Amino acid sequence: MDICKTHENASKCSASTMECFMVLSTQAQKISIATLCGLFGTLCIFENSLVLYLIFSSPGTRKKPSYLFISSLALADILASIIFVCSFVNFHVFNETNFSKEMFLLQLGGVNTSFSASLSSLLLTALDRYISISRPSEYKLLMTRKRAWVALGVLWVTCATIASLPLLGWNCCTLNSTCSELFPFVDDNYLSSWICLIMVLLGCIVYAYTHVLWRAHQHVAYMEKHHVQVGKQNTGMRMDVMLAKTLVMVLAVLVLCWSPVLVLMIYSIFAKLSNHLRKVFAFCSTLCLLNSMVNPIIYALRSKELSSSLRRVFSQFRRQLKASEESPEAESSHKSSVIET
Repeated sequence: MDICKTHENASKCSASTMECFMVLSTQAQKISIATLCGLFGTLCIFENSLVLYLIFSSPGTRKKPSYLFISSLALADILASIIFVCSFVNFHVFNETNFSKEMFLLQLGGVNTSFSASLSSLLLTALDRYISISRPSEYKLLMTRKRAWVALGVLWVTCATIASLPLLGWNCCTLNSTCSELFPFVDDNYLSSWICLIMVLLGCIVYAYTHVLWRAHQHVAYMEKHHVQVGKQNTGMRMDVMLAKTLVMVLAVLVLCWSPVLVLMIYSIFAKLSNHLRKVFAFCSTLCLLNSMVNPIIYALRSKELSSSLRRVFSQFRRQLKASEESPEAESSHKSSVIET
């Protein structure tokens, strides 16, 4: 369409320009997006719900700040999956435009809040590991359960506030400014600010984990050099190091999944995007769901407490299933004996 050929026209805030952002032109592309969103979204919701159940069903894990932060990450991934899949498929696959600017910005704010909270939860987990490694003797005094809940409350309120700014007026329609080429009604300056915030969060997480791994390497080298006998304190230190390595794997997956999206966002601010790149962006967006889906798998494989809880849940399920299978046989045997009598 002619209205989509120039950035100036695509930046207008009329309802008809919503179609300019529907970049999937073939049925095969729409089916592929719907399949990816459905698969990743369903697995993400199931896996993260299982993680929340494992954490809060065990008194040993639900009281630890580390697992409170992980539960916040799982909750954010669940919300992101639900809101992202529903709004993304509805827009790109079914091409629904029968909603107002406010409704679209509300949906976008929900996705933004969830993914920002997911990344911020990783930052809190990184800081938690940083304190446990750098100041182990003061860790229990500094990182209490009450402070963890306060930090999570501040995190979610801050993410929701930042995500709601376009809905509250920081959009290109209200300001009559340049709109983004990737998101309808979104101001380019807001998108730039959000990208800067994400980059700062990533930088802080990388710094914290780098320090954790460096201290862990020093600890292991000291133990090997002096042939230190592993005691209770060293065992706790090894558990912290293992959890830190697990979360580094989570961070690596996060960076790999989010890098294509962030690169295209940054590129869209400084240059005009072709239709091909906008289609690439649509498919790369599904990698965010992949990241949310992979995180619980890493927990189950790396966390001894969660993996043992998972084995316990599976064993209970098998016992219940076996009991339900044996119950009809016993009832049938009892009935046949009565008949014979």
